[in-house]
Amino acid sequence: MSTERDGEMDLEYGLDDRPPWPKSVLLGLQHVAVMIVPATAVAYIVADGVGLAPGDTAYIVQMILLFSGLATVIQAYTIGPVGAKLPLVMGTSFTFVGAITTVGAEFGLAAVFGAVLVSGFAVEGAIGWQFDRVKPFFPPLVTGLVVVVIGLYLIPTGMEYAAGGAGAADFGAAHNVGLAALVLAIAVVLNLFTRGVARLLSILAAIVAGYAVAVPLGMVDFSPIAEASWIAVPSPTRYGFEFEPIAIVTFAFLFLVSAMETVGDMSGMTAVEGRSPDGEEVRGALLTDGVVSSLGSIFAVFPVTTFSQNVGIVSFTGVMSRHVVAVSGGILALLGLSPKIGAVVTTIPSAVFGGAVLLMVGMVAASGVRLIVLHTELDRRNMVIVAVSLGLGLGIATTPEAIRGLPPAARTFFGEPVILTALSALALNTAVPGEQSPLFDEAALESVTRPGPSDD
Repeated sequence: MSTERDGEMDLEYGLDDRPPWPKSVLLGLQHVAVMIVPATAVAYIVADGVGLAPGDTAYIVQMILLFSGLATVIQAYTIGPVGAKLPLVMGTSFTFVGAITTVGAEFGLAAVFGAVLVSGFAVEGAIGWQFDRVKPFFPPLVTGLVVVVIGLYLIPTGMEYAAGGAGAADFGAAHNVGLAALVLAIAVVLNLFTRGVARLLSILAAIVAGYAVAVPLGMVDFSPIAEASWIAVPSPTRYGFEFEPIAIVTFAFLFLVSAMETVGDMSGMTAVEGRSPDGEEVRGALLTDGVVSSLGSIFAVFPVTTFSQNVGIVSFTGVMSRHVVAVSGGILALLGLSPKIGAVVTTIPSAVFGGAVLLMVGMVAASGVRLIVLHTELDRRNMVIVAVSLGLGLGIATTPEAIRGLPPAARTFFGEPVILTALSALALNTAVPGEQSPLFDEAALESVTRPGPSDD
């Protein structure tokens, strides 16, 4: 078990600790329960936008689960230089939803998977391979701001789930909001007022309790379980590949954003140990993003990246064991091979999931704040960078129509809150003299800030 250091949280299980197998399975299920709905939601959103048949949608969902599981295990244990040896749960990201839908509707899914195949490894893989060269550009101030905005801009998504899911006929109904509030309350009470297993499994217990209440209320649809088959066999190149230059450039930019998100998630993860991720950890994590995304595209998998909600679980429960997360990866891979088992998990009502997500994304934002406060002096320079970066990121998140006059490509790029926050923080931190700027060494900084000779 880890011991508390400067800025470190009190961890129940440290990075290399191995909880007993029964507890590891339950803790792994807790990670799966929190991420499975948003991870698979990407496929359903794209299916509506592109017009996929139900069979195609079901296949993509299963491949997403399979490759999310494989990538999670690789992050925990590594294969050569690929993997971070950190408890990073992997899944498909909402960052890519707009581009997948737009490119898929205009050029077809073959163009989507062709762009992912090329840009996944070319961008994130290259950044990971050469991270030592770009590491100075990602200090705690920049990565912390990325973590904060990831958490904050996901809060509306959590609220939508808590209200019953966007587009639901009973959206905002009292039974949805009440169920989400029940899940949230149980998780908080168990975490703050109990010890041992009850605290460690507070989120899973809350989801199970919410599910148990939802069943007699008629809020659970069991039909997907009966309709699902027992085994799903991967089918390589099911949709083929096309290489459209516009699609490749679009996805290349989004993979750059994904790399920033991954560095931010890793920073939020290691912040519980009172430190920032080292170069080897970041390199391995980004290589996993790029390599698995490119390989997954062969099997019709949308880009895979780290899941912020699960970073929040680590902070909330104090369980940082990478072996626990490896168990969750194995469970995800099993679900990906067996649609019947996966269908059981996906019957969780949106309101139940929403109560847990609100807590998790809030913890993600809090982890970002913690990272900044622990490693950054909040002087005038850094406060201005925080103000500008969060102002732009949250501004576009709440008022996306503000840039409707821009060309479509520019709207796609600058309409991403993480892009605006990350790029503004990166540009300002690089250009303005300060101790975290990669362009100004200590001597140059002293020459800027040192008072001149007195005229007296």
